[in-house]
This record gives sequence, C-alpha cells and structure tokens, in this order.
Amino acid sequence: MNIEIVGVIGAGVMGVGVAQNLAQSGFQVVLVDVSTSILEHARQEITNNVRFQGFFTKDKNPLSPEQVLERILFTTDYQALKTVDYVVENVIEKWPVKQEVYTLLDAICPPTAIFAANTSAISITRIGSATQRADKVIGMHFMNPVPMKSMVEVIRGFHTSEETIEASRSFLQRMGKSCVVVNDSPGFVSNRVLMLTVNEAIFLVHEQVAKAEEVDRIFKNCFGHKMGPLETADLIGLDTILYSLDVLYESFNDSKFRPCPLLKKMVDAGLHGRKSGRGFYDYPI
Repeated sequence: MNIEIVGVIGAGVMGVGVAQNLAQSGFQVVLVDVSTSILEHARQEITNNVRFQGFFTKDKNPLSPEQVLERILFTTDYQALKTVDYVVENVIEKWPVKQEVYTLLDAICPPTAIFAANTSAISITRIGSATQRADKVIGMHFMNPVPMKSMVEVIRGFHTSEETIEASRSFLQRMGKSCVVVNDSPGFVSNRVLMLTVNEAIFLVHEQVAKAEEVDRIFKNCFGHKMGPLETADLIGLDTILYSLDVLYESFNDSKFRPCPLLKKMVDAGLHGRKSGRGFYDYPI
C-alpha cells in the first residue's frame, strides 16, 4: 500500500507531535481540529519544536520549520480528508466523541484508507464497530513526545487484517519507528500497567505518605527510570490519566482502577500538567 497523504485528527499535544513527525518523514499531512486558534497554536508549537530540538534531513542537513510546515495543511474542514491514504486519530479519550469522529471519517475518507486510533485505553474493536471498515482499523499508541520516541504500541482489533498490520508497520518504519503488536484489551499493555502505577503514586501523595518529588526521586534513583510516575503523569496530562482510568474501571469493573480523589480534584481545578502549566509540578507556558 502506497501511503503519501495522512490525516491527523486533533491538534493537541499528541496530534502536534504526530503531524510534526509525519511531515519530517516526508508525508503530506492534513491536520484537522475544530478550532482555528488551536490550529494556530499547533503551528507555533511545531515551529518551536523543530527550531529548538534540532532535526535533520536524510542527507544530514538541518531541517527548518518552514520545510516541515509546508507539508502540513491546517484545517477545520473534515472534507479535506477526501484524498488521504491513512488517518491517525488523537481526540479526547471519551467514547461518544470517538464514535462521532469515526462515523464522520468513514463517510468522508476513501474506502481504502486505514484508520489508526492513537488511544490510551479504548478498545480498538469497539472503535472499528463505528465504521464500515473494521478490518482497516488499528490501534497505534504513540508515546510523548512523538518525534523523540522510537517505539509504538500497535493494537490488533478483532477484525484488523494482516494487510492493515503490515501496512501500518511499514508506515511506522518510514517515520523512523519500530513497533510491538499486541492483542486488543482495554489499556493494552502499556497503560494497563502504567495507569495503575500513576494512580497508586497519586494515592501516596493524597495520603501524605510522600511528596510528589520524593515519589519521583525513588523511581529515578532506585530503579533508574528517566522520569518518575508523577512527572510522567504531568507529561501525559492528568485529564488523560483520569479518562483512561475511567475506561479501565468501566471495562473491567475492578476497584483497583478507581481514580484517586486527588486526581479528580486536580482535573476539576484545571491542573492538567505540562499543557496547563501546573500539575504535580509547575511549568512555563
């Protein structure tokens, strides 16, 4: 399958990273969001990322923001997806929102287009059920920041075909990434483990067993982790952590996935981590 034009749905933190990585890899990108202000912020984020992180072409020449941006169409019009070969969806982790997006995508995109759900916890089989192309729906769990991470967790839904898996594997290789393919289960491998770890770390702060920085120091200095669980939570977004835990709790009906009250309180207060400027730590905006 020849993939040249890729739709990216959602211009939040993950969508920006995916769009940037795709453009740097030579794909034409259609980045769609509901708000022009969000798209303008995405444009500025990509400009800053390319300028300050220092990316290069295959010929080892410095890659300029202009070279990346010229490959990206920023738009609020879903009709711009009529000619895409592949779609990476990055909308909020709420099933009613996902369902509406996939119904719309299914009606607009070419019947040959593959849909990749960049989701943290929602079942890929369930997402496929919102389309008439369940064999072409796959999970593609990118890690943040996308351009800097070389591994992707790929999830096979019940109906996902081998052709879709192989096309997606080649697609990721062109982005400079390898993958591990796992079977469909809420949270998959990474977030089924990670969300429990993060939630338990938040409980430790909630119960005043330790401060956030003390929890993170233990994981970094004792276990050699690059980031502690609460730094990781801030990077992912505390709202995303909460939504993912809600999905896991609903899916398994297991109390071990119940979100910590402190997490709920912080999300209600708008303390979403890096993207809001404040979570367990403070960040410049």
